[in-house]
Amino acid sequence: EDNYFSLNFSDTYFSSDNCKKIGYIREDIEKKHSNETINFRERAILITSLIYAMDGIANTVGHYDAFRINGDLKKELILRMPDLPHNSINTNNKIYKEDANSLVTEISADLVYIDPPYNSRQYSDAYHLLENVAEWKKPKVYGVAKKMDRSNIKSKYCTTSASKQFEDLISKISAKYILVSYNNTGTRGASRSQAKISDSDIIAILSEKGRVEVFETDFNQFTTGKTKMDNHKERLFLCHVGEKSKKYENLETINEFVKSPLNYTGGKHKLLSQLIEKFPNKIETFVDLFGGGFNVGVNVKADKIIYNDKQKEVARIIKLFKKYTHTQITKKIEKNIEHYGLSNTLENGYKYYQCNSDSGVGNFNKVKYLKMRDDYNNIPGYNEKKDFILLTLIIFSFNNQIRFNGNNFFNMPVGKRDFNNSTRKNVRNFSIALKNKDVEIYSKDFRKINIENFANPFVYCDPPYILGTASYNENDGWTEKDENDLLDYLKKLSDKGIQFALSNVIEHKGMVHNNLKKWVEANYFNIIYLKSNYSNSNYQIKNREQNTREVLITNY
Repeated sequence: EDNYFSLNFSDTYFSSDNCKKIGYIREDIEKKHSNETINFRERAILITSLIYAMDGIANTVGHYDAFRINGDLKKELILRMPDLPHNSINTNNKIYKEDANSLVTEISADLVYIDPPYNSRQYSDAYHLLENVAEWKKPKVYGVAKKMDRSNIKSKYCTTSASKQFEDLISKISAKYILVSYNNTGTRGASRSQAKISDSDIIAILSEKGRVEVFETDFNQFTTGKTKMDNHKERLFLCHVGEKSKKYENLETINEFVKSPLNYTGGKHKLLSQLIEKFPNKIETFVDLFGGGFNVGVNVKADKIIYNDKQKEVARIIKLFKKYTHTQITKKIEKNIEHYGLSNTLENGYKYYQCNSDSGVGNFNKVKYLKMRDDYNNIPGYNEKKDFILLTLIIFSFNNQIRFNGNNFFNMPVGKRDFNNSTRKNVRNFSIALKNKDVEIYSKDFRKINIENFANPFVYCDPPYILGTASYNENDGWTEKDENDLLDYLKKLSDKGIQFALSNVIEHKGMVHNNLKKWVEANYFNIIYLKSNYSNSNYQIKNREQNTREVLITNY
């Protein structure tokens, strides 16, 4: 006769007859256990046998996210005795069914092995039906796939907060070794198949705990046919806890450029591959004369790196990243977020703030952001508390940009994003990459930097562009005199045999930088045209290209 299982699942994953059998058997197991005809262990064995039998005839493609339309439902349900171990099991073994992030605080081990979900495909979606039969709470099911409510068992490792969850887990582990299994799906394939934690994130987080080694092997991923990937690797990350190498584990192992959390119009993150390939192969001292967000300097291979930026407030933030761990920086930012009541979409999502990703959280944050901005501008002098407030302001500002008015007050309006997963990743990787370099930080006018004090220097300049009206170049921030002084400064360096590379714009919105062209021609310097795109510099601009020609000028 019909029962819970047949009424809900007939002619989906199983035939109607098999559904009646499954429902009857599962109900009978529960009755026998209730009246003590069978004990707990016998109940577990029978349920295991039933689940194996079901899985062997299910009309699926390997999981229960969907069933085959017009599939084969004629297979017979046959229960068999599971192949149970006898004396091979260590009776000291323990099995838990808990949140790993909570359980780990109660366990100390020699080796902790971690194999978290890789992507947004929730295990509870794939195996909901088997979980339903195992628990036998007879929940209401819905949708074509007949899924029950799984909100209480959804894994955060399948969401945008995966990196944060992983970082929390690793920080709590008490062990000699941590072994993490993860594949290199990255951003390839269908969106649901893309890895939620990048290789660089894993290395960055584990490096806080100890020395990291990376191993990899070929891996044939299960796929339903929508995702096809070649060179698919399963990666093992082994952390030797407490074994700190001289430097942080190098993120260049994963071949990713680090992105600064400080955004400038014209920032060079998207141009890094074009720039760095034009730099000398061997650099002893790299001088980033107009450091800004430090996208270039932090990614360059050099024995020593000099960061300089005239804006003292920005240079002080770079010092924070050198002094504090990314965990300490994150906690300081979170403390400011909590203090001012700003949004936290990573924890709560956009719906909580009555908005969506497109509209953003600007309306929710505006008043709170302006209060924080006023507080910052009214704090006299310089101190680290003020520096961390500025860093929080930048994260919540329009396009994460930096701008000060003539009175040196920070005046960027609120943006539509907050301290989301992407920004947290940038904070983490930037902090670790910076500590992996030998960096000296200055805040001087470029004319006061004596390049000859540095050993075999190579000078990179990314000054404000005289043809632009970027946020850093308002209120006469960069004049024609500054531009001419810089060109003279570089000419003198060249005369002394010091190599340089200058980023600039030759054409912009119909204007031509004729003085720069003449200077290049007169001194027989090289001009390299770059493929630039600053489409994110202001998302109110309708025509973002408008014939901007960015160049790299070199004397070598």
